[in-house]
Amino acid sequence: MSVHKFEDTRWAKDDQKICFRHEAALGMIERGNVLDLGSGDGLFLSLLKQKGIEGEGLDISKKGIAKTRAKGLTASLFDFNEPIPFADNTFDTVVMLDVLEHLYAPDKLLRESVRVSASHVIVGVPNFSSLPARLHVLFGAVPENNHPHKGHIYWFNHAILLSMLSASGLVVDVMRVNTFLERVPVLSHLMRFLARAWPNLFALSFVAKARKA
Repeated sequence: MSVHKFEDTRWAKDDQKICFRHEAALGMIERGNVLDLGSGDGLFLSLLKQKGIEGEGLDISKKGIAKTRAKGLTASLFDFNEPIPFADNTFDTVVMLDVLEHLYAPDKLLRESVRVSASHVIVGVPNFSSLPARLHVLFGAVPENNHPHKGHIYWFNHAILLSMLSASGLVVDVMRVNTFLERVPVLSHLMRFLARAWPNLFALSFVAKARKA
């Protein structure tokens, strides 16, 4: 199955639900124009619009683009293996939420996002080295992030993300993480502390806001 068909099938049957990555990224943007790379069905663009922030999206899925435009939002079809079709410094912020792990060469898209950003890049990726994932492997199960329906190709953890951001000329200003059991009243503060202290082990995903060096 081609990537285009895979993504079209996904967006034809599913709609995004607001989750940690959307809330974290939204809290990192106060003003300016935004490019949402991998805009899907336009959920994040809708959240930006509600906040009074202008944005537009690029996505590989025709189904996703159609859903986005049906909401009155701006989005265009884009092959992530190609250069981003905008001039240098066009957008104040470029956002990629759960996009880079779907690419064979995520560093190339990241460098392109730096080029078209005038200020910041926000990246969200799942943690493939989390404790739950390690336990699944230990007991012979496939971790959730490795299931075929996820379409994940490139595996990230905290160290890999920081290294790739630095190599792309970015300096991290803010890093948000979520973790397991953080909604359990007795354990919530402990789990959040552990996720900040040892993110490679206790974080489930990362959202980083990084500025151009």
